[in-house]
Amino acid sequence: MIQRKSENWFRMLFIWNGSVLPQLLPRLLLLLVLSIGIVYVKGSFMSFKIQLNPAPFTLFGVALALFLGFRNNASYDRFWEARKIWGALLNDTRSLARQALTISGYKAHSAQVDEFIHYLTAFVYALKHQLRHTDPGPDLQKRLDNPLVEKLAQTRFKPVILIREMGHWVQRAKEEGKMDSIAQSNFETNLNKLSDIVGGCERIASTPIPYTYRVLLHRTVYIYCFLLPFGFVDSLGWMTPLIVIFIAYTFVALEAIADEIEEPFGTEPNDLALNTMSRMIEATLLEMADQPVPEQEHSETMILD
Repeated sequence: MIQRKSENWFRMLFIWNGSVLPQLLPRLLLLLVLSIGIVYVKGSFMSFKIQLNPAPFTLFGVALALFLGFRNNASYDRFWEARKIWGALLNDTRSLARQALTISGYKAHSAQVDEFIHYLTAFVYALKHQLRHTDPGPDLQKRLDNPLVEKLAQTRFKPVILIREMGHWVQRAKEEGKMDSIAQSNFETNLNKLSDIVGGCERIASTPIPYTYRVLLHRTVYIYCFLLPFGFVDSLGWMTPLIVIFIAYTFVALEAIADEIEEPFGTEPNDLALNTMSRMIEATLLEMADQPVPEQEHSETMILD
């Protein structure tokens, strides 16, 4: 995700990085060439004059804008729900770390508490990699013992297995007499919240917006944009390409933005910064346990002057 300092209105006109314009540029150039050709032949095709006027485009453009608005709202709802889920992940891991440090019965800097903190941080990274379909091996090896890493390598749902390992940790503490049933119940409540977080992320990742709806809107936007020059050529003349490109940029960009944020766990510039959030969660858990915090990297979050 790209985060920027507040820009003045003039500089925002020329922002390139983080906008959808780079991926739209070839399509807009094609439409520009088409518009120039249509103006040159005065809206004729094979000696046949295509009689279109701006009125239908105005009415249809309003309807199309409404449909695009609904599409963007649906995509943004998915994006915002994913962000709220990862916000809950931060809260719940902090609660579990605090419980391990204060009510588990183990000393704050004991090997048992450190093990639980490592389970939590490994869980966060495992969830990130599961959502992005990337290899979690290097991140897990830094935070877990080799036997557990090898066991996780044979599993598909690694975050769920790590929740099970944390449940075993709580059960061992109970059997050793380190915590009572009330403390165990409090741990279990927060572990269940982690399960809900995994399920919420999987629901978003595995349930895209219906494909037929996307195809219908995509076709409609491009047919509308490629017919625009025929509707404006008689009234606007050589201003037609400029006006058509401006209108097309608005509609095509709205569709591209909706496609980009529909999958919030991806690696596009405007997707959630899961790398940064994972490192932030790890940092706060290590600080709570009085362990050294690694230097923060900024591979995803870019603050541009």
